[in-house]
Amino acid sequence: MDDVHHDRTTTIPDMHEVATMTCFHNDDALLALLHMLQQSGYHFTTPTPATHARVNQRPGNERAQSLIDVFGWSRVFTPDLLPREMLHSLEAADAIVQDGAYLRSRLRVSTIGKECYLHSAFPTTSADSVFFGPDTYRYRRALDTALKQRATTPARMIDIGCGAGPGAIGAALHYPLAEVWATDINPLALQLTRINARAAGLKNIKICHSNLLNDIDGEFDFIMSNPPYLLDSTQRTYRHGGGELGDGLSRDIVRTGCQRLRPDGELLLYTGSVIVDGKDALLASLPQLFDALHVYWSYTEIDPDVFGEELDEAAYAHADRIAVTLFHATRRQ
Repeated sequence: MDDVHHDRTTTIPDMHEVATMTCFHNDDALLALLHMLQQSGYHFTTPTPATHARVNQRPGNERAQSLIDVFGWSRVFTPDLLPREMLHSLEAADAIVQDGAYLRSRLRVSTIGKECYLHSAFPTTSADSVFFGPDTYRYRRALDTALKQRATTPARMIDIGCGAGPGAIGAALHYPLAEVWATDINPLALQLTRINARAAGLKNIKICHSNLLNDIDGEFDFIMSNPPYLLDSTQRTYRHGGGELGDGLSRDIVRTGCQRLRPDGELLLYTGSVIVDGKDALLASLPQLFDALHVYWSYTEIDPDVFGEELDEAAYAHADRIAVTLFHATRRQ
């Protein structure tokens, strides 16, 4: 086994050499990896970055001992830990790096029910990282509830800022005859969404690079989005929401999306808002967005306190808290 490991060090890049690398080399290899993990009964729920770091720092968690350690907790591993076919899939996709004397996967795999999702490995420090975490699960639950309550079957749907694709894939699974668009400005997110959709057996998802709805024509029966809503000092795409408090992109989605709804079409926005002096900054800005739009809308605070560590940042020096909120609009006939 030592000979195998030594031989592989000549072909696998060091982890510091892949900082500027974006898309992976082989969709089919990564699809095969997902299928193997599904067949093995793999299951992993991604926690917050703070929880992830704490768990990995516990004594005994320095090195992977299982598939979950490799693909969930992003721990270093020796090549003999993985079945040969999985290791070959990682190599074929250039999704593995050398980390000292060990190897490390460049991807994590998280699950929602029986669905498996490729997304970025921990820690997500790269500008093109593809997010998946607790917000993803809350977003998906809110989306599933909204879709079950629809009185009619939507023909055309879109997920703005699809990330790893859980929104678009959830919608496509719920309505297999609908045309479902998955858009993002991050090419890596689009690639992983494409692979994740194939792993789910879907053929009704259309992948498209688009900033908001700028590159797609027409109206929609259902628009969904879970955009970034924080102020990130390095402006990582998956995390930085822009504006004064991180809600700039959310407001743009509301404004643009409501204009592109068909009659009785719905927009579901799962996002976050900063509470300052007891007032919700995003909620306060919403009425002025609807002066010329004929929509019914509701706004709900789902979780009153998330990402508390962000309050230490200068951008949130006057914030009480950061809340998770759900905006739901329906265009009038």
